[in-house]
Amino acid sequence: MPESDEGIQPKREQHLTAISMLCEGSSILAVERITGIHEDTIGRLALRVGQACKQIMDEKMQNLNCQHIEVDEIWGFIGAKRKNAERAGAYGDVWTYIALDSQSKLIPSFLVGRRDMYHTRAFMEDLAGRLSRQIQLSTDAMNAYPEAVERGFGGKIDYGQIVKTYSVTQLSKEAAVRYSPAEVVEVERKIIHGNPVVARITTSHVEKQNHTLRMHCRRLTRLTNAFSKKFENFEAAVSLNFAYYNFCKTHKALRMTPAQAAGVESSAWTIEDLLKNCGE
Repeated sequence: MPESDEGIQPKREQHLTAISMLCEGSSILAVERITGIHEDTIGRLALRVGQACKQIMDEKMQNLNCQHIEVDEIWGFIGAKRKNAERAGAYGDVWTYIALDSQSKLIPSFLVGRRDMYHTRAFMEDLAGRLSRQIQLSTDAMNAYPEAVERGFGGKIDYGQIVKTYSVTQLSKEAAVRYSPAEVVEVERKIIHGNPVVARITTSHVEKQNHTLRMHCRRLTRLTNAFSKKFENFEAAVSLNFAYYNFCKTHKALRMTPAQAAGVESSAWTIEDLLKNCGE
């Protein structure tokens, strides 16, 4: 016998609350305590919605008219950190590549994987395929980037790297272990390809987005036990966060969502809109 509307509505509202809380950085156990939904059900819901969000991003982020893209990587881990991963049979360290349009604050592309040449190439090829014009690209000084950028964009790009020199004192090394960054003693802007505007070679905006991601995605919050146990759960959590950021979250400086600022959507989405587009 089908449920009545009275029985369906509370469940729907619970799901909306659960996804809203996950998007704003709550842990699964916190969501369980607030909504009364069992943690396993929340986990399955988050996985379904996150995977659907990745598909939405793939479909919506096409033919973008971006001008200045900044790229960075953010570290996390799945199951166990690198030093314990083999013994625990876990994936270990995982990196999320993020591209950010510095003007609209849109995230047109991301990729979850290893910090190696294979994943760097895949990320740059994906990013290049989503853009409608020649752009200025800024990255950090990771060795894999120049070859990956050339492979993805060919000669149709203005590309520069921001090269930071950090203090190597023992105090700074200890600070880095405590998740505090070492002191930057020198910053150099290098032209790698084309004719980028030197003053606009920067990764400051995407580095700020890394901070936003850690605050809103519990699996990336420092010094907690809320890490992912499976790769697909980690990727789904990141995908959910980026879809929420692009389509639902009003950027304070822009006074609209990044998707609106980039011309991808004409209006902001609610969480209910997001779930509907995810087929929930």
